[in-house]
Amino acid sequence: MKKLYKPIGLFAIMLFSFYYTEKIAIIMQNKSPIMQSINEVEEDYVVNPVNATVDEKYVVPGIMGRMVNKTKSYVNMKAFGIFNEYYLIFDNIKPDISLEDNKDKIINSGNKTKKAVAFLLEDGNDSIKNYLKENRIKADLLIKEATYENSNYFEQINNDSEKYKNVESLLNKNNQNKNICYIKEIDVEYCKKEQKYLIEETFALGSNNIVEAKGKIDSGAIILIKKNANLEHFKLLLKEINFKGLNIVLLSELISENK
Repeated sequence: MKKLYKPIGLFAIMLFSFYYTEKIAIIMQNKSPIMQSINEVEEDYVVNPVNATVDEKYVVPGIMGRMVNKTKSYVNMKAFGIFNEYYLIFDNIKPDISLEDNKDKIINSGNKTKKAVAFLLEDGNDSIKNYLKENRIKADLLIKEATYENSNYFEQINNDSEKYKNVESLLNKNNQNKNICYIKEIDVEYCKKEQKYLIEETFALGSNNIVEAKGKIDSGAIILIKKNANLEHFKLLLKEINFKGLNIVLLSELISENK
């Protein structure tokens, strides 16, 4: 029995030693001028999260908050021996009500605080597609297996109801899958099962509704560009977006809860 007590005692001493050493390290860290400076500016960098808006069918994504990770910031600055706000490290604060907990709801708008819109282009409108690429304008393409491109310029959304899994394999193989499901074509229940983001446009630009479409432009809009949309009408839409001071971003960025 005595032989058993000895290793148990040594183990207890080791645990106490580690605990004591860690406590001493924390005390010394908190007394450091660097940590004291971090404590002084910490509140200046706190950004409160914005909750997602949820109703029976739809969800508008929230926005992550942030806070200073004091320990990581201290370690980062300790290597230089001086406090510098440039080397602060931050942690995200998840909203209490988050898109990630409501992926069974449909997103038909991004968060308005982003001051941005996103384009979703139907397959077959080559004139607008080429214009987007030539002018370095970001957009998402609704693709089928036959129209898939191994290119990272456009973000590609699987819209092939017949060969959905084939397209998923292509996107996964090339690290292009954003797990976005445009629900007008693809089985919604399957998308829910696969934990996809369910997307529906805010409004669409077609062949003869430019006046109506311009009036609907607002921050957060997901704008479907139909295959029969006119390029000149699309240019008018762009002018209105620029006039309202909105950025054009990829769909994955618009619906992301990261700022």
